[in-house]
Amino acid sequence: MNRIAFYHLETLLWISRLGTFGAAADRLNASQPTISARIRELEGQVGFPLFQREGRNMMLTVRGREFVQQCEMLWTTLQQTLLSPDEFRGASGIVRVGSGEIAAASCLPVFTNAIRGSMPKISLEIEINLTAHLIDDLLSGRVDMVFAIGPIAMPGIVASTIQQVDLVWLASRELGERLIEKGGGIGSAVPLWSVARSSPMHDLMATMIRKSSFQHPQVHTCNNVRSLIDIVESGGGVGLFPLNMVEEKIAAGSLVKLDEEVPAPILLQSAMRSNEHDPIISELFRRSCEIAYA
Repeated sequence: MNRIAFYHLETLLWISRLGTFGAAADRLNASQPTISARIRELEGQVGFPLFQREGRNMMLTVRGREFVQQCEMLWTTLQQTLLSPDEFRGASGIVRVGSGEIAAASCLPVFTNAIRGSMPKISLEIEINLTAHLIDDLLSGRVDMVFAIGPIAMPGIVASTIQQVDLVWLASRELGERLIEKGGGIGSAVPLWSVARSSPMHDLMATMIRKSSFQHPQVHTCNNVRSLIDIVESGGGVGLFPLNMVEEKIAAGSLVKLDEEVPAPILLQSAMRSNEHDPIISELFRRSCEIAYA
């Protein structure tokens, strides 16, 4: 009987998913020579080459692609057999989660606390990033699931809405009082601040400006929402913010809401790859959907 170990199959499947030996080595916390050695051992056991070199890249052979397809089904069945739903509490491993700042301020804490209680042996590695980067990281396999502004709708990803967040126009107390005295309009002379242009929030602000009576020839940007809040709070201008991140400052009076039209509430969604075969990640995604409006 061929001596094929679990790590042989796991290595092959991650190379197939991520596209390179180096990416699989990073995902499995192994060196690239170790990954190459595992594939040579696996090829020796199956009796045919799984990869062929094309230029500087290693590509699956015809038989290699068929073997990967068979192994995907086998791997899924094997993991589901070894880890039934009742055993997720004992599941262990490292799950990489990407999150946007707005999600990190609301649904992410609820999720992490729930997982800590129900799956205590799972270690979460969380990275905060912009939505566009989060989607790229998810598709490339650098993270296993994400929390981001939606709607997330693209091939290869399944997403679920877990929360809606209202948006508000804000200014510092001093600037806000002056604007209110003048009738409440923002006016083109007031500095306008937005999150980075690659964020869906920037598109929402741009749409509202086009619909409004005032015109801003220049919109300043900052890729960190909390720093953006600090800038506006210090009197640096006006910005459009998610209410869940500024409620305390509004209550304290350091930020003032302006009577301007706002976009519809933004959607916060969790997402994973639609072809995800790891039952732990699928279970975590399912549980993220259950924290909706918690």
